Amino acid sequence: MSKIVIVFHSGYGHTAKVAQAVAEGSGGALLAIDAEGNLPAGGWEQLAAAKAIVFGSPTYMGSVSWQFKKFADASSKPWFTQAWKDKIAAGFTNSATMNGDKLSTLHYLFTLSQQHGMLWLGTGMMPSNSKAATRDDLNYVGSSSGLMTTTPSDASADEMVPGDLATARAFGQRIAQSVSRIA
Repeated sequence: MSKIVIVFHSGYGHTAKVAQAVAEGSGGALLAIDAEGNLPAGGWEQLAAAKAIVFGSPTYMGSVSWQFKKFADASSKPWFTQAWKDKIAAGFTNSATMNGDKLSTLHYLFTLSQQHGMLWLGTGMMPSNSKAATRDDLNYVGSSSGLMTTTPSDASADEMVPGDLATARAFGQRIAQSVSRIA
């Protein structure tokens, strides 16, 4: 089993594309929450064996999707035994607007990790915020507490901003390096 598991829900494919980029950077395994909010067979065992769990959800109405919330509520069983305590945790989200209240989603993911006694890992990246910065620069969205990506509402998953996907891969690399140092 992989040391890093990226557990995520994606309603339209955009968050799945970000999860794939995080997996490319980290060497982690993808664990998709289905349209009914359930994990596939063996999913809970994958999470139990992981050294790091990366949470991902689109931002819908200022928070995680209901499917991700169902998964989070179901995590009360490992919470009760503190099964995820001291594992590395990180998170990411995507929405259509540059802000879109994505920070609320990251706060939700952070709080979930803290309920489980996990060690939260931010992006560790400086924002690309100079006049010369372009949308394809690393961390153009400028998030420190977790990965934020932005996809226009009329763009397909294949039309995602290359800089956001590069940022996701760099975030994955940070997670892998941290796992090798800490876990």
